[in-house]
Amino acid sequence: MELLHWCLLWFLLPLTSRTQKLPTRDEELFQMQIQDKAFSQDSSVIPDGAEISSYLFRDTPRRYFFMVEEDNTPMSVTVTPCDAPLEWKLSLQELREEASADGSGDPEPLDQQRQQMTDVQGTELFSYKGNDVEYFLSSSSPSGLYQLELLSTEKDTHFKIYATTTPESDQPYPDLPYDPRVDVTSLGRTTVTLAWKLSPTASLLKQPIEYCVVINKEHNFKSLCAVETKLSPDDAFMTAPKPGLDFNPFDFAHFGFPAENLGKDRSFLAKPSPKLGRHNYWRPKVDIQKICIGNKNIFTVSDLKPDTQYYFDVFMVNTNSNMSTAYVGAFARTKKEAKQKTVELKDGRITDVFVKRKGRKFLRFAPVSSHQKVTFFIHSCLDTVQVQVRRDGKLLLSQSVEGIRQFQVRGKPKAKYLIRLKGNKKGASMLKILATTRPSKQAFPSLPKDTRIKAFDKLRTCSSVTVAWLGTQERRKFCIYRKEVDGNYSEEQKRRERNQCLGPDTREKSEKILCKYFHSQNPKKAVTTETIKDLQPGKSYLLDVYVVGHGGHSVKYQSKVVKTRKIC
Repeated sequence: MELLHWCLLWFLLPLTSRTQKLPTRDEELFQMQIQDKAFSQDSSVIPDGAEISSYLFRDTPRRYFFMVEEDNTPMSVTVTPCDAPLEWKLSLQELREEASADGSGDPEPLDQQRQQMTDVQGTELFSYKGNDVEYFLSSSSPSGLYQLELLSTEKDTHFKIYATTTPESDQPYPDLPYDPRVDVTSLGRTTVTLAWKLSPTASLLKQPIEYCVVINKEHNFKSLCAVETKLSPDDAFMTAPKPGLDFNPFDFAHFGFPAENLGKDRSFLAKPSPKLGRHNYWRPKVDIQKICIGNKNIFTVSDLKPDTQYYFDVFMVNTNSNMSTAYVGAFARTKKEAKQKTVELKDGRITDVFVKRKGRKFLRFAPVSSHQKVTFFIHSCLDTVQVQVRRDGKLLLSQSVEGIRQFQVRGKPKAKYLIRLKGNKKGASMLKILATTRPSKQAFPSLPKDTRIKAFDKLRTCSSVTVAWLGTQERRKFCIYRKEVDGNYSEEQKRRERNQCLGPDTREKSEKILCKYFHSQNPKKAVTTETIKDLQPGKSYLLDVYVVGHGGHSVKYQSKVVKTRKIC
């Protein structure tokens, strides 16, 4: 224990006195004061000009000491609470006993020395209670030993301390502009644009500054260490002092003590550990995001949820010292989603629906009569579409639909059905939907598994082509159309031609070749061929085949481009 006392005394004494003889009368009293006050409870020394991070157990005060060597010295002390409010006070330790100039005189009895220690008192300079980053600043402080005492009554917590005797212009914390607010300049359903004024630190003091934006749904943060504690609760726990082993921040080797002796000498720093049951190290995960953006002062936050309140904080960080200052945060609620218009479906009637790329559409079917079953016929004309059907809020089915599909769900008296359609990522989608409680003849024609049109190259001439396609076992009407196309047939045109819901009514009468009925009870023989005549040599033609259902609804086969021979 004596070794540590002398080490601390050596660290705290003015540099000019370290080479002089020890001790004087003041120094003896000073040493006894350190023995009684600094080591009677948890205490450490604050190095000049360096920010330290530490940890407080709830209801366990902690003391720090800071030495000012000369009178009329500028001094500042900054305390940053991280994840809980702190109570802290700063006091100047004074000695009432007047010491002789040279420390001469006979040694006084031990009882008299102890009595003198009872006359040692501290003058309180500043106190604070809360979770703000607060500081004490003095342009002219007397020399002496300053004591900083901290207490957390709410929970175990992290905090930071910075103390210095350098002029204010040398402070490593970035300076706030005259208007330190964060402004919300633009607000959308999923985006918020923030702007703030630049710090004068970067322009005037030429210090490297980086801005970090923090987004969360709970509250604004007053310090960056509060954010980091929330982001990394496990790491924060690992950096907390281990119960029973709380070391003072001394570099023993720097003061001339052999490194090999440190292991056994550290044992005297241990103190009785608090019961682990008092301290809760588990922290719930929080929805918080930190983004550092360099020296820009405008930033757009994206991928937010509609109609949700968010809190936004901006911190400027001195990248040399890693010390930060907080702007006055802002909060905003994103805009609501535009109300979806619900399309009413009529029993037995086909409804055309257009869905934007990645968009949503809602349809409602409310049968007017009692029913046992409801049948949904859905024709996805282009890409795959996600379909969900709910009855009175209960999910009945969720399917991806490509081409023509039929679904049947169990009915319920006076039930209402909500159909949600979700568009594809590739592009906009078109659908035809029919809902009915009385399915008789199928409104949508059935299709073979293969809807391609086959062209026979050997039967191709300068004025005709021969093609074939598959049918079904049911007798259906098939119509074939042609259209001359050139070599600049674009991808967009090809995509449009893929739309199976575009029927013969969208074609010119001059493009129609013929319509005919056919079917076969044997699916393998349900094939028909057709020779298309009166074509021009060396020309390309787009061919389409439509199959028409009982209700007049038609479905288009896959388009086929053919080319006549140029020389025959």
